[in-house]
Amino acid sequence: MAFEKKKGRFGDRDREHEKERFNIAAWEPKTQLGKDVKERKITTIEQVFHDGRTIQEPEIMDALIPDIKNEIIEIISVQRMTKNNRKAKYRATAVVGDRNGHVGVGAGKDIEVKAAIDSAIVDAKRKIMPVMMGCGSWQCACGTKHSLPFMTKGRCGSVEVIIKPGPRGLGVVASEPMRKALELAGVKDVWTFSRGRTRSKYNSVMALYRALGNITLMKNLKEETA
Repeated sequence: MAFEKKKGRFGDRDREHEKERFNIAAWEPKTQLGKDVKERKITTIEQVFHDGRTIQEPEIMDALIPDIKNEIIEIISVQRMTKNNRKAKYRATAVVGDRNGHVGVGAGKDIEVKAAIDSAIVDAKRKIMPVMMGCGSWQCACGTKHSLPFMTKGRCGSVEVIIKPGPRGLGVVASEPMRKALELAGVKDVWTFSRGRTRSKYNSVMALYRALGNITLMKNLKEETA
């Protein structure tokens, strides 16, 4: 009897949350934004960002960005001390994005690994933000949106991440966790530099997330002062 070879740690089986397809008809929104999305008053994620509305339901992202992808950055065991004993949980860090200028980073804790992963993905979908794309490399100047418009930096804990635009064909020069986040954001050519306790994957990815968010903040500040 022949058996098919399975690939990866979990074989070729997808996780349950990746198998299920989002059904907008069965969704019962609890917020006004969710109701507007279901009633098709809002059809694009750019409308949500333009109005500055808070995303509290992950189903909003499933409805507006149907091809959203996710990557699990790490799963570690964490503990906290109580009056009785130590409570152990798993903490998962997830990144979601559509590879087209939208990315989110989230974390979740639970006593079970799967529940922690699901919680992290939900948290990441709630924190999705737009990523301003451009070509800020003096070596390229092609005008296409393959990189970032200018250098940016972000910080989380002791980790500081600097992102510099790169020419076309360079690729994403970064560590594995940050490379996954940049690829899900749609960034194709950048240099990244980091310092601090970079073995903390959560802090590294969050510093990168904040660096990408600073691009939009600088753009808005420039428009207000103009």
